[in-house]
Order: sequence, then C-alpha cells, then structure tokens
Amino acid sequence: MTEEALYEPTVSMIAPVLNAEATVKDLLDSLVKVEYNRQKLETIIVDGGSTDGTREVVAEYPVKLISQARKGLNAARNVGFESSQGEIVLYTDSDCVVPRDWVTKMVRNFEAAEVGCAGGNTSRYKDTFLSKYADGSIMPVLRRFRRREVLDRVEPPLRYPAGCNMAFRRATVERVGGFDEDIRYGFDEDELVERVCRAGYKMVLDPETSVKHQHRSSFKEFLEQTFNYGRGGAQLFKKKPKDRIAKWNMVTLASFASWLVATLLLAFWAITLSAIFLAPLLLITLVPLLLLTLFYVRRAILEKDLAMVVAYPSMDVLRLVAYCFGEIYGLLA
Repeated sequence: MTEEALYEPTVSMIAPVLNAEATVKDLLDSLVKVEYNRQKLETIIVDGGSTDGTREVVAEYPVKLISQARKGLNAARNVGFESSQGEIVLYTDSDCVVPRDWVTKMVRNFEAAEVGCAGGNTSRYKDTFLSKYADGSIMPVLRRFRRREVLDRVEPPLRYPAGCNMAFRRATVERVGGFDEDIRYGFDEDELVERVCRAGYKMVLDPETSVKHQHRSSFKEFLEQTFNYGRGGAQLFKKKPKDRIAKWNMVTLASFASWLVATLLLAFWAITLSAIFLAPLLLITLVPLLLLTLFYVRRAILEKDLAMVVAYPSMDVLRLVAYCFGEIYGLLA
C-alpha cells in the first residue's frame, strides 16, 4: 500500500503595512518563525507609503518589501497578489501576530479542490480592558468561530473570514478577479469572499487557524474604527446592492433609523402632548440596554469582572450609533 502524498502547495504570505513601526516587528518576528517548507514559502510586505520607520524595520528581515503606488488596503492586497507566486495566498495585517502552525493549518483547508477561500479566528494579543471588550462584546471587532464549517455562501453578520486571517486559492482569485479597490474603510475584503462563493467555490471557517490581533488602544479609536466600518458597508451597498453583506448593512441601518425616529417621536409627544407616551419611550430605550446588561451578567460572573456589566452595554450602544452614522455618511458621500 502506497503512502498518501503530502499536500504541500507553494504558499505566499502577504501583509499590507502603513506607518506600522510600532507593531510590524512583532508581526515579522512571527512570520519568519512559521513552520513550513521554506522552499515553498514566500513572505511579501506591501508598504503603502509609510512616513515613519516601518520600511527600515522591514528591511531587517528576510522578506520581500514592495512599494505600493495605488491607494487603499485592497490595492495593497492586489499588489501583493500580483507579486506573489504561491498556489495558496495567505493574508494578515501589520498589527497581527501569527502562530508557528498558521500556514500548515490554513493550507489543510484547501485539500478539497472545491474550496476557494478560508479564514480563521482572531483574538487579542494583549490583555487590556479594551482588548477584552473587543473580543467579548456582543458585536466583536473581529471574527471568532466556534466550529469548523464549509459553506457555499457568506452568512452576515459574522460568518465569513476577516481580512487579517484569510487565504485564497490562487486559481480562484485569477478566475473571479482580485479585491475591489473602490471599497475602503470596512468590508473591503468581504466582497471578494462573497464573489468567490457565488462562483461556486466553498468557503471554510476554521477556528483552529488563529492569529493574535493588537486591538485599538482607546475607545475613541474603537468608535472611529466602527464609524469607518459603517462607511465601508455603505460603499459596498452603493456598488454591489444585491450582495448579501450589503443588504445586511442596509437592514441594520433601517432598523436603527426606525428605532431613532420612534424614540424622537415618543419623546416629542411626551413633552408636548401627554405623559402617557413616557411608558413606550422608556420601553424602547431602556429594554434594549437591559437585555444587553443581562447578556453580560453570566460572563461577568464567570470572569469575575463585574465592570463589564456596567461598561459593555453602553459601549455597544455607542459603537452601534457610530456604525450607523458611518453608514449614513457613506451613503451621502
């Protein structure tokens, strides 16, 4: 009986960077330690015009550094792809750290010929209050999957790969086209994932393929990030209104707009007409906050961190507002 041949395709690891001097060293330290056949592995760093010491840091490592003329994260991803040779192309970001088995675990998802893309889990790199919130929120900043799934379509809001931990089969991207460079701010990578699925390929969500991510260091940065996600969602809708993710974004915005209009009307009627409107006003404003609080109670007890019961619901609401106003801004821009 002959031994089954080892599946070991050529692999390209690609990371876009821009003014990432503070984080890129940790990324590069992890990339050069990845365990995979070095004859079949290349590492490509695409610099989008850094003005700090990013390029100098990258130059100290045995990686290919490419300068990017076109603007945007998706442009950087495409430039990296165009300069790569791997049969499987892995993407991560400048504020991530990958484990030694990252490539090995990601590649095994492509053994089945029908798989066109794959993605894994992302969790915090450092234990701070904000990074714990980013992972533990009912609206997590990045994707986390509980079990391995093979899907034939994206499932909003979170069942599809995140840009900092995803991979594509080269032949698939060459067939369906690369990243859409007109989509920025947020959901930039997701349009390609949805296009891959529409072309008949499978998508794998693999929780065992994980990376660490250095989340934002202040809540103001979280709000700005969430606002930009909303802008990206609106851009996606304007360009691809029939996409599932685009439709989900507009449902989110419509739901928020309906809630906001109802709240303002009830408040106006309670002030100008009758106090009878106070009851429904309190119902639609306080009940969602109460439900969010109850959602966090059990986790707070398990993790012995009661601060999350008070802080997380309010932070969730503020991020939702920022996200929806980002969508409105994106639609009007």
